[in-house]
Amino acid sequence: MTDVVGAALASWTLPAWPAAGSLLTALLYLRGWRRLSARRPQHFGLRHLACFVAGLASVLLAVASPLDAFAGLLLQVHMLQHVLLTMVAPPLLWLGAPTLPLLRGLPARLAKRGLAPFLTWPALRRVGRGLAHPLGGWLALMLATALWHLPGPYQLALRSPGWHELEHACFLVAGLWFWFPVVQPYPSRPRWPRWAMIPYLLLADVANTGLAALFAFAGRPLYPAYSAVPALTAGGPLGDQAMAGALMWVTGSIAYLAAVAAIVVEWLESPRSFPRLLRFPPLKKGGQGGFPEHSSRAARAPAGSWKIPPYPPSSKGGVGAKGGYGARGGVGLDLLHLPYIAPLLRSLAFRRAIQALMLLLAAAVVLDGFLGPRMSPMNLAGVLPWTYWRGLVVVALLAVGNLFCFACPFMLPRELAKRVIGARRAWPRWLRGKWLAVALLLAYLASYELFDLWDRPAATATLVLAYFGAAFAIDAVFRGASFCKHVCPIGQFHFVHAGASPFELTAREPGVCAGCTTHDCLRGGSRGRGCELDLFVPRKRDSLDCTLCLDCVRACPHDNVALRTVAPGRALPGRRRGARLDLAALALLCVFGAFANAAGMLEPLLARESDLAVRLGLTAPTAITAAWLVVALVLVPAASATLAARLSARGAGVPGARTIACRFAFALVPLGLGMWSAHFLFHLLSGLGSLWPVVQRAAFDLGSTWLGPPAWAHGMGPRTDWLTALELLLLDAGLVVTVVVGWRTARELGGDAARALRVAAPWAALALLLWVSGVWIVFQPMQMRGMVH
Repeated sequence: MTDVVGAALASWTLPAWPAAGSLLTALLYLRGWRRLSARRPQHFGLRHLACFVAGLASVLLAVASPLDAFAGLLLQVHMLQHVLLTMVAPPLLWLGAPTLPLLRGLPARLAKRGLAPFLTWPALRRVGRGLAHPLGGWLALMLATALWHLPGPYQLALRSPGWHELEHACFLVAGLWFWFPVVQPYPSRPRWPRWAMIPYLLLADVANTGLAALFAFAGRPLYPAYSAVPALTAGGPLGDQAMAGALMWVTGSIAYLAAVAAIVVEWLESPRSFPRLLRFPPLKKGGQGGFPEHSSRAARAPAGSWKIPPYPPSSKGGVGAKGGYGARGGVGLDLLHLPYIAPLLRSLAFRRAIQALMLLLAAAVVLDGFLGPRMSPMNLAGVLPWTYWRGLVVVALLAVGNLFCFACPFMLPRELAKRVIGARRAWPRWLRGKWLAVALLLAYLASYELFDLWDRPAATATLVLAYFGAAFAIDAVFRGASFCKHVCPIGQFHFVHAGASPFELTAREPGVCAGCTTHDCLRGGSRGRGCELDLFVPRKRDSLDCTLCLDCVRACPHDNVALRTVAPGRALPGRRRGARLDLAALALLCVFGAFANAAGMLEPLLARESDLAVRLGLTAPTAITAAWLVVALVLVPAASATLAARLSARGAGVPGARTIACRFAFALVPLGLGMWSAHFLFHLLSGLGSLWPVVQRAAFDLGSTWLGPPAWAHGMGPRTDWLTALELLLLDAGLVVTVVVGWRTARELGGDAARALRVAAPWAALALLLWVSGVWIVFQPMQMRGMVH
């Protein structure tokens, strides 16, 4: 122990007022709790007492312990005080439902004659209702956190004990104000709907993470006071400051996201408290979802069978009637019944026009890739596919779903092949499933990094031509949509992630399908050809293999197909697909590929790869990159899923680790989509001006000067500091939906809530590790590929 530490501990004494106040408050609460617990144990049980006492202990630990003695020596200790006062003590105190126990703990005469007239004063009640508004609590905590961490106020609090106590009081009051609408202690009533607390907490987490990143990644000490005291840590003031930022980030995010997870669990257990569009079907005994009985029978029907199992008759209520499809969470906005939008989506001519436009853009990419400049930021093949196309694809997934396949330019050559040559052979049985697509997607992700496709316009053009050739050749020989279903790696990527999108193709009214005898949506008829992928709408339960071609919509003679909103993660494959390892491998590759692809562009990691290559005597770090990709895309996903599945099976006594792994692999997909979206949108929005100078250059090469000379300065990209908040929001939203789907899966596998928690715990830990790595990636310097510097 150093002399400084010994002196600090020796000078510490227990402050009388905080200790006496905490003890008196605890005694009053205990006295009132004893009177109330016998009458209302559901509102004032032992857990409420434990939470309140733990909250008081947290306050004492923050302001009346050796932490206070070290606050002037270590920033991380001072930050721990702030965390305890804002994120630990307030929710614990409110979880104790302290209002009634504290009132009942007072002497009866004081409560009735002293406080009762004051508490029933109308003006005070109006003020209380105003203060209970969530917006006030959110602003109070954000402002208190931001203002007290400015260098001036912060150092004033370090110099003056009085200002230091005021700082702590501000944090505690702001924390209590913020957490009140989140916990909503009995007997208070909410001002906002319960679901609104999810964005309330996520926005607070983004603000907290942004401030924490300022501490963690600042290149200089923010508070000179800590540079003037003896160094107690090996890293000095900068290391201490980085540790304080990490403490603020980790504990704050855990607190906010744990609260979000608790609200999500509440949502799944009590769906009536949430808007209809956001509801999941209620759980029945044994953990099975409240889906109609016929849906499971339909899911077990053999593929290609056109015989429909009987459906219960629908009520006259139409779409939202009890017993209809709306009871499964599918009631909501239907894009196929919106004015202006519906006619375009239903029109085959509109789809062909979009595909033709995409085909022209693909041709421009190919021609410029072969004939244009070799520098990718100046070539359409370096900008359109890798900056614009990927960014717009995730926008489409987040907004609607698999719009890429809807507008896919490769559809036109395969249509031509089918009409000119006429496919007659069935796809080989040994190639059915998704293993071929998994291998091709793995090769695609690895090739992007190993061969720098983003920096080689000619290679990009060759890849596009190979895609066109494969689509033409395969669908010229094999009937059905064999290329889309079994080969196309980009299509598999969109099939998987479309399950986390807000829209799904469903039957509008099951009773209509039950009475249909032609099944034109599958077989085709006078109105259209039907589904090439043998997806029968009444039996369709997820997004897998659905190209969103809308052929079923055009073919249905009853206009009974809807493209409508569903609950988050409702259309993810896995629930009705059984223990298929190929699907689980595809899902895990999509999830871990998101983090590996983003990490592969981080400048610190690229610099370490180059240094390691020099040490090993290699001319290029290609071998190191290949080894890293094998670990990140194959070994880590397989090991993580296997370990989590075995821990789930062992902890809950549920047999079938393989089934658990295959089901939970898709629960991670929303988090993966959040990482893909954060990464691709960063490049799209930061490089939004990079296309125009390339178009000017291409026009100039063709002899046209009417667009003017290339303005390369527009392609250098704006400041992107504000994008960090968007990236964090996308990651947080992905984690929330993963919690939703994971809990739902755990309840179906585990049954009761206690067993379901043990089933879900290992996967929740895996999701949290992925989320932490995603946040770390967001704050690292990244290569600005496809941009002129």
